[in-house]
Amino acid sequence: MASFIELGVRPETIEALAPIGITAPFAIQEMVLPLALSGNDLIGQAKTGTGKTLGFGIPIIDRVLSKSEGATGKAQALVVVPTRELCVQVAEDLLVAGRIRDIRVLALYGGRAFEPQLDALNKGIDVVVGTPGRLLDLARQGHLKLNEVRILVLDEADEMLDLGFLPDIEAILRLIPEARQTMLFSATMPGEIITLARKFMDQPTHIRVAEEGGSTVEGVEQFAYRAHAMDKIEMLARILQAEGRGATVVFCRTKRTAAKVSDELTERGFASGAVHGDLGQGAREQALRAFRNGKVDILVATDVAARGIDVEGVTHVINYQCPDDEKVYLHRIGRTGRAGAGGIAITFVDWDELARWNMINTALKLDMADPKETYSSSEWLFTDLNIAPEITGVLPRSQRAKAGLAAEEIEDIDLKSKRPPKAADGRGSDRKSAPKKPEHAKVSAPSAPAPRKDRERKRTRSSAGE
Repeated sequence: MASFIELGVRPETIEALAPIGITAPFAIQEMVLPLALSGNDLIGQAKTGTGKTLGFGIPIIDRVLSKSEGATGKAQALVVVPTRELCVQVAEDLLVAGRIRDIRVLALYGGRAFEPQLDALNKGIDVVVGTPGRLLDLARQGHLKLNEVRILVLDEADEMLDLGFLPDIEAILRLIPEARQTMLFSATMPGEIITLARKFMDQPTHIRVAEEGGSTVEGVEQFAYRAHAMDKIEMLARILQAEGRGATVVFCRTKRTAAKVSDELTERGFASGAVHGDLGQGAREQALRAFRNGKVDILVATDVAARGIDVEGVTHVINYQCPDDEKVYLHRIGRTGRAGAGGIAITFVDWDELARWNMINTALKLDMADPKETYSSSEWLFTDLNIAPEITGVLPRSQRAKAGLAAEEIEDIDLKSKRPPKAADGRGSDRKSAPKKPEHAKVSAPSAPAPRKDRERKRTRSSAGE
């Protein structure tokens, strides 16, 4: 395997990555870096957790200019991603890689006030990571200048297609100079993505990372149990006390279930946070930061958050509710076993989910077509998952060592401004109203309820006859 220095990576970038334990390239990085650093267009096809973020992130950091090197303050590189959570994660990774040269990276996504983002743009940036809707809003208002972009990355292109962002992506591509490098990364290659590549890319090289071990996630030990709805939370609480259990992601299909599971785990003494669509953006980011910082070790999430959760050391993924299909299943369990590490994935299958589970089992050849009926007291649950026999559904007080979600400060996100002000040149947005996408959802940070005012009651009936 070639080293970073042999692949042509700048010494400053290598120095920046070393403290976080990244000292040698992964397979996709070894294949992508020589082409990307040379400015070639490419398509990278690889599943999640293979290190593809730095596959495009290192070339971006190495090829853009810093402020001290003569950067103008306009975006030189643009990374388009499907979700807010992934946007934050990618931006953080790029900031780490570019810290020695002080590369300015800005995350732009919906659910936040425009003013702080406009302030950052006015101060000058080198790299922008953003979701399609917010990027278009700011570009069409004249605040985000894309005329100096010479590197474009479309990350998780298949997910953006699924979310209906293809028209927005094409609109963004038309705002960027044609003389650019374009890199597209996708786990799958639907026909629409291939058409997009042919239309907007210049003779791209297609790089595909071979998936050893078939179509599932290598290194992840997988279990499925037929579980009763009323006993699931008790099963979960015992599994969370398994020997060697570290950071854990619990996936639910609905927002209501995610909120309920997180609350119940907290009542049982676990350090738990939740990420789902009913939470304001500040609360979602609070939970993700607490999870990354180790203040909570359990994150309960809906599928919308799956693409953005990239935390080292996730040992367990638990599907509290059966995923919709094999693609969602792979996205979920891909939160563990990342970058060659091992992990454990557990799926609860209720009776009404058996047909869906069998479709997943058949598609991925899991050999778990008939999950065993299992209860929180079943012996095989304890032996399969290395749970001590004396464990109950409540975490002992002596083991409640995590600081908890409350220890992570929640940001005060002001959303009073729903639209950005017009740019100095007076141009406004010509965007017509369209169906709302997930990133455009109006969210607000949780706040204390306003105190009730005492009201004077007025009589509405005659007093006659009293």
